[in-house]
Amino acid sequence: MTMASVAFEHAGAPRYTWHEVLAVALAQGLPVAAWRLPLQTEVQLCVSFQPLATQEVPSLENSAFGFLFCPFQVNVTHPNLFVKADLSFSSLTGSLRSAPDAPQEAVEAFYQLLHNRQQDRMAPWHTAAPLSTKSDRTEETFKAAVSLAIDLITAEAMEKVVLSRSNKVALPETFTLAKAYEKMLVSYPNAFVSLVSLPQTGTWMGASPEILVSVDQQQVFKTVALAGTQPLCEDGSTANAIWRQKEIEEQGMVERYILSCFKKLRLREYTEVGPRTVIAGNLMHLRTDYKVDLKEVDFPTLGSDMLQLLHPTSAVCGLPKEPALEFIQSNEGYDRSYFSGFLGPVNSPAGTYLFVNLRCMQLLPDAAVLYAGAGITGDSSPEKEWLETGHKMQTILKILSDF
Repeated sequence: MTMASVAFEHAGAPRYTWHEVLAVALAQGLPVAAWRLPLQTEVQLCVSFQPLATQEVPSLENSAFGFLFCPFQVNVTHPNLFVKADLSFSSLTGSLRSAPDAPQEAVEAFYQLLHNRQQDRMAPWHTAAPLSTKSDRTEETFKAAVSLAIDLITAEAMEKVVLSRSNKVALPETFTLAKAYEKMLVSYPNAFVSLVSLPQTGTWMGASPEILVSVDQQQVFKTVALAGTQPLCEDGSTANAIWRQKEIEEQGMVERYILSCFKKLRLREYTEVGPRTVIAGNLMHLRTDYKVDLKEVDFPTLGSDMLQLLHPTSAVCGLPKEPALEFIQSNEGYDRSYFSGFLGPVNSPAGTYLFVNLRCMQLLPDAAVLYAGAGITGDSSPEKEWLETGHKMQTILKILSDF
């Protein structure tokens, strides 16, 4: 039995909104995470009264209910973090629930502030010191790195590498955290829409199209291969999508990577659907879905085992993983931090859902750092990869431009 199944509400508690719960968490300087699963309407939050311990990723199957926030590469500056759900909220019921082991004094103080607070003010979000790196690549330097990658791929030093860049933009004067998250929820119904504000890492928002690992209430494991990118067709449908050989091969690499992980675990019983064209905001991708019914396949630790094997996937790192990662660290020119890491609820009432942290931004006091990457293969064009990263940044720029 998970913590979520034994958490309880205060008797006669009033209905709240996620805006109110978020505001009180920030006012108290507490770690808070909010999320909405794809194609759902329920917004969930969890708040922790405990320090965010630097730790290994917990066993998904035995973990308490909480929210994982993990970087692309773990280091002293960017540890794996787990926001234990001492308090949890659902917009469907408007109820705030406390875990049995949550410190009661802290719970009561939170409820008191929630009851008394003025609704028109929001405390500042958590911010972390920006990294002092060459994070804003120019078009020239990014294309040069892509050209070098193509040369190494042609020389068979690797098959694929994912190169990314970041871009810092000023926040609009009218920007508010709650309104930005609301806009993201409305704009991207097909995405995993998240807002994570933690003392150690600052505040991140995103609308990710890519699930890494999930195990739902019916004990069905899922992962996806997602690769290939092009702008959405003018008619807004996928019927007329035409894919180049480069994108088809890139998608095939991600598929083979997932199947190689299954092979390492000696897993043969799975279903595979795809590839098919899917819409993610202003873009289209190729996607293949993989499912395993854990009620029929005796593999209770499949979620944890696949998470360990998959991350970082070939969709955010490359193939083979080792030379691709070495190339990224030597040539990308900045620290990705939590971009292209993974995040999501663990052992929530709905299950465990971990997504790759894509289409995201990190919020500074008066600016936002946007991130985007592109898969480089032997058929890549430096010009097109630069444009692709720009298209991906539009997912977040659209939210900022609406203010």
